[in-house]
Amino acid sequence: MKTPGKDLDKAFEQAKTYALSLPQKDIPKCILTCDFLNFQYYDLEDSPNGVAKCYSFRLDELPANVELFGHLAGYKEIDSFKQWDPVNIHAAEEMGKLHNRLKEIGYSGHQLELYLVRLMFCLFADDTGIFEPPNLFNRYILERTNEDGSDLALHIQKIFEVLNKPKEKRLKTIDEQLNQFPYVNGQLFEETIETADFDRSMRDALIGSCTLDWSKISPAIFGAMFQSVMDDEARHDIGAHYTSEENILK
Repeated sequence: MKTPGKDLDKAFEQAKTYALSLPQKDIPKCILTCDFLNFQYYDLEDSPNGVAKCYSFRLDELPANVELFGHLAGYKEIDSFKQWDPVNIHAAEEMGKLHNRLKEIGYSGHQLELYLVRLMFCLFADDTGIFEPPNLFNRYILERTNEDGSDLALHIQKIFEVLNKPKEKRLKTIDEQLNQFPYVNGQLFEETIETADFDRSMRDALIGSCTLDWSKISPAIFGAMFQSVMDDEARHDIGAHYTSEENILK
């Protein structure tokens, strides 16, 4: 901390000298300098060519940058998001692994197909602006669920419930991160289905799917999957025996 107007770059060099003199295990992940009006947050773990990445912002911009301090609030440390890969056959493979494993443990039939459609919608929404901020679903899983997957299904079930409820009808005590998920109009999240179950490999498969760029996926895939979860009467009512990609886009 420095008084207003003091050189924060100089303050960082001073703080870095202190930090790097500590034992390796005690070196902090970041350094924050502040003159009560301006902040400079240096990420020591993101230091290409030895230069720490710096986030500069004013006091009135602190709310927009508060996620930088997530570890102080007890959120789990996460690695930087992997470089996005274009969605291709790999996307189908990752979802296929998850589908097969859920089926192996006895989660099958209509509820399995609907579950996969819901998950795929969340992956798509993460990359297309439907969820704000971007990667909301991905970040929630990384930060809020156990690495062994033991509590993942319960968290996903809660997300599905939140997506089916308008914000004004949600409980006033709802978790802030959960409340960022928007209300999704329609019937995709309306039906009550059994809570699934996950293990470490299934959680890894879902996270692997999250790292793909789902904004590039063909909408025709959604059409095929939506059709697979409709019953025969509903499919007949909307003429969904075959839907063109043009109409699916609409």
